[in-house]
Amino acid sequence: MSGGLLVAGTTSDAGKSVVTAGICRWLARKGVSVAPFKAQNMSLNSFVTREGAEIGRAQAMQAQAARVEPSALMNPVLLKPGGDRSSQVVLMGKPVGEMSARGYHGGRQAALLDTVVGCLEELRSTYDAVICEGAGSPAEINLRRTDIVNMGIARAARFPVLVVGDIDRGGVFASFFGTTALLSAADQELVAGYLVNKFRGDVSLLEPGLDMLLGLTGRRTYGVLPFQHGLGIDEEDGLRVSLRGAVRESVVAPPVGEDVLRVAVCAVPLMSNFTDVDALAAEPGVVVRFVDRAEELVDADLVVVPGTRGTVKALRWLRERGLADALARRAAEGRPVLGICGGFQVLGEHIEDEVESKAGSVDGLGLLPVRVRFAREKTLARPVGEALGEPVEGYEIHHGVAEVAGGEPFLDGCRVGEVWGTHWHGSLESDAFRRRFLTEVARAAGRRFVPAPDTSFGALREEQLDLLGDLIEEHADTDALWNLIERGPQAGLPFIEPGAPPAAPERTKEAL
Repeated sequence: MSGGLLVAGTTSDAGKSVVTAGICRWLARKGVSVAPFKAQNMSLNSFVTREGAEIGRAQAMQAQAARVEPSALMNPVLLKPGGDRSSQVVLMGKPVGEMSARGYHGGRQAALLDTVVGCLEELRSTYDAVICEGAGSPAEINLRRTDIVNMGIARAARFPVLVVGDIDRGGVFASFFGTTALLSAADQELVAGYLVNKFRGDVSLLEPGLDMLLGLTGRRTYGVLPFQHGLGIDEEDGLRVSLRGAVRESVVAPPVGEDVLRVAVCAVPLMSNFTDVDALAAEPGVVVRFVDRAEELVDADLVVVPGTRGTVKALRWLRERGLADALARRAAEGRPVLGICGGFQVLGEHIEDEVESKAGSVDGLGLLPVRVRFAREKTLARPVGEALGEPVEGYEIHHGVAEVAGGEPFLDGCRVGEVWGTHWHGSLESDAFRRRFLTEVARAAGRRFVPAPDTSFGALREEQLDLLGDLIEEHADTDALWNLIERGPQAGLPFIEPGAPPAAPERTKEAL
């Protein structure tokens, strides 16, 4: 069996995903066979593996960092929110039904422990190291009894735990101490220490606090990672902040032509796979922003209606906010609009949905000659094709089945004038196709924009992953990290009061 480590966090968005990816890239560069793992993920940003399994995009990104092919083993449980209180449960890459939060945490989650432990066991039998990512915080004491992704999986595998804290938010020392002190004695035994993320300034000013933390907890800090711009890595849970005026991080490079190209992305409810626009933001001279008001579409050269887990809800939202009328005006004026997956369905004439929203018969925006019927079985595919004379690859994740009754063929969808629609996520990552598409957009928008001839989205992604590996290699104690991965939990770590009472009998497998 291989060694491993669980990367936990003091909060959501502490940096668990990027730290896990950074450790994977550091180990891969050292010649270590390594795989990422997240037992349970809640995300609307997902990916389809080559075997047709749906997993979180963060785990697909981490697999790329590890230089291995992503698989369902790396994310056996994926929860896709459909509202505030329910989610679609995806088990081993396939949807198995909708469940309320109470129903999931009330019993189903604990029953999945054997499945996730089995997946981890299989990865450990294949790779030299497995780097696990936790979810939220391990100190969510209200959920500890049914936990399978934080201390639950660490206990089952006897993995040491590295707790990541985002110092840019403030309160990182209290968060480290409080996270540890709220765990039971058996859980605390596995908490090896801490990693500070997003530090700005002189590290020497932080050292007295790190020394005090060591004295209070008996646990060292394994590194201080500096704040780093330009990490456009796939996000997990969506955009948490207000979307008004939010700009997708772009490369800092001037446009090749005389003009920039402005892209507005409609921030529809339950927005999924908004990472589709990352490839646009990677182009010099393309500015991508997320919008939620009709007037914000006026100066856009391209409007993208992205994927969503709630097509009918998104359609209602577009109408309520006046965005639907603004899209119709754009179509009439011959100004570019691109709909992807749920956004493609919204642009059609009619939707029949007894599956996702159960709304029945609903009129779409009527901008494309398409009728959509929602099927209970989800389409999960990795299509390859051609558009605008260039090769294109993508992936499909949808219940809606589109019947295209006109227009010019465009991937699996169609084009009418300057309105385009497709179910294919990721198509804009195909460099030659993206350049041709942006050339079409610039022509229709009357912009003297020229796509850069040599932008490679794949190469840019590799550079970002190497940057994560550099952060770990240059700012973490890698020798100490490797000792944790190889040797497991440290003996003799002190117990920090008050601790939590044991949540459940310890579950282990002899094979682990």
